[in-house]
Amino acid sequence: MRRLVLAALAAALPARAQDCATDAMVVFDGSASMGEITMETGANTRIKEARRAMAEVMADVERVRRIGLFVYGPGGADSCGGVSLRFAPLPRAAARMGAELEALVPAGLTPLAAAVEAAAEAMDHRRAPAIVVLVTDGNETCGGRPCALADRLAAEAADLTVHVIGFRAARDFFAWDNPDQQRYAGDTVAKCLSDRTGGLFVGAETVEELSDALRRTLGCLVIGRL
Repeated sequence: MRRLVLAALAAALPARAQDCATDAMVVFDGSASMGEITMETGANTRIKEARRAMAEVMADVERVRRIGLFVYGPGGADSCGGVSLRFAPLPRAAARMGAELEALVPAGLTPLAAAVEAAAEAMDHRRAPAIVVLVTDGNETCGGRPCALADRLAAEAADLTVHVIGFRAARDFFAWDNPDQQRYAGDTVAKCLSDRTGGLFVGAETVEELSDALRRTLGCLVIGRL
């Protein structure tokens, strides 16, 4: 049964996402809301649940794809300045990923557009194929314009795919007062990052769904396990 499920996921992936030779960068939400205890998380927090999902997936993905990590939220000079490269894509990245996320203390706001742009730049997206996987529980709160960024990335990138995972996010979590809201038909503005680069937009409400979303978007896992 597991083989059938994994095969079905592989068939659903965009062709570029199935290329295990392409490096991937996870852009991880470290904003203050990831540390909140809510009715949905119970005694846990989103950051704890996301750590569990990432550890489960990375144990398999690290064997077949080089992966790096960007974090946004904490550590900036101001509440929107916390965008940092924790490590560039490297093989066998599970231990490094786990250590970085375990040490992460959520803080700050959500400069997700700036973080995705920085991740693309770090991967030399104008000249090399790249995959960016944005994991976020909230909306852009630092004035960034995801749709304008998506247009620019689609125009200038050699072969860039951006996937967006909304973890425990309300339906309108990307609906905010921004010029992009009028340009994009729908209430999830950052979905244009995936739409305009050939990626996936996946919602996840549980740890299991987040794990599945990470497998789908990081992609190599379903091929490596068949």
